[in-house]
Amino acid sequence: MFQNVAAAPPDPILGITDAFKKDDRKDKINLSVGVYKDAAGDTPVLASVTEAEKLLLDRATSKSYKPINGDAAYGSAVRTMLFGKGSPLVDGGTTETCHTPGGTGALRLAADFLKDKAGVNKIWMSDPTWANHPAIFAAAGMQVGKYAYFDPKTNALDFAGLKKDLEGVGQGDAVLLHACCHNPSGVDPTKDEWKEIASILKSRGAVPVIDFAYQGFGTGLEEDADGVRVCAEVFDEMLVCSSFSKNFGLYNERTGALSVKAGSKDALQNVLSQLKVCARVNYSNPPAHGGDIVTTILGDAKLNAKWEAELDEMRARIQSMRTAFVQGLSKAGAKQDFSFIEGQKGMFSFSGLTKDQVETLKRDHAIYIVGSGRINVAGMTASNLDKLCKAIVSVL
Repeated sequence: MFQNVAAAPPDPILGITDAFKKDDRKDKINLSVGVYKDAAGDTPVLASVTEAEKLLLDRATSKSYKPINGDAAYGSAVRTMLFGKGSPLVDGGTTETCHTPGGTGALRLAADFLKDKAGVNKIWMSDPTWANHPAIFAAAGMQVGKYAYFDPKTNALDFAGLKKDLEGVGQGDAVLLHACCHNPSGVDPTKDEWKEIASILKSRGAVPVIDFAYQGFGTGLEEDADGVRVCAEVFDEMLVCSSFSKNFGLYNERTGALSVKAGSKDALQNVLSQLKVCARVNYSNPPAHGGDIVTTILGDAKLNAKWEAELDEMRARIQSMRTAFVQGLSKAGAKQDFSFIEGQKGMFSFSGLTKDQVETLKRDHAIYIVGSGRINVAGMTASNLDKLCKAIVSVL
């Protein structure tokens, strides 16, 4: 049977890293995968994480399974990040959290629940969106629709087009929203625009599914949660998929969460029971270590302060590279105005480069970028910026 299995195409993002690793040119640059790099070009282990791991090692007494939905302390910590300290949604009885294998695991758990348990057949996504989003929900058997989001002519949010498309969403459909640091465009709605989005979706009878992969990488921990909190005020029912790969640097620990809000305590318990069923037949129990790190840091005032300082430093470095990138392109002779890159948020920038230009950068300059022209700004360093800017200008 296996002789008849055809080869699958490489992953549109991770496949680029495979090609990058095989490239033997010494000055190669990888700006494809969404991984934070420090000034030295390394993906660091945060000092707060190292301290938390030492505490966990000293305290460890068992390697037993976690509950299917994870520890209560982890769930409470996640919801505090989402809804804010003192919010009744943290432990008020109408929200619950499932500890998942990364943000991708949270998305798949949400997809399985929506399709198999809640009877939701269609989900709408921004155009463009993260390359894996459509595949995850299609794999769960859901139809995938698109709504307008990014205007390449203005390099800004196409808010008029977005509203028009959302007004066509069917009752009972789901709508996937990026909480902040939109991937791949780096363009986010304002808080007032979030209120309009929530109002439209409420009127359509749709359920929001919010992907929150970059909390703290945009403007700040609290500010980046504006969209989630606006929706929480409007909707009785919503899902939020969290990832701690970026803001805690826990990429290989696969640490995420699916938080759900329901209209009543009874409804919530029914939903949670079905989420456990979906998790049980998928991964059964969540991986412990990353979740324990997050719980330890968020539950310790000193560690939490150290982590927030490290997060601030990462965000500031990304923003500084945005500014340096814009200046570097101008210095290298770019005739186009790239100042819009400074106003984008998070790790990514939609550069406007075409597929042919991206291919030329790879072939002639050993620079690897996603075919859409998405650049990981967090992968830039002072040592590779000059080469990068000159190469981009040469293909424009």
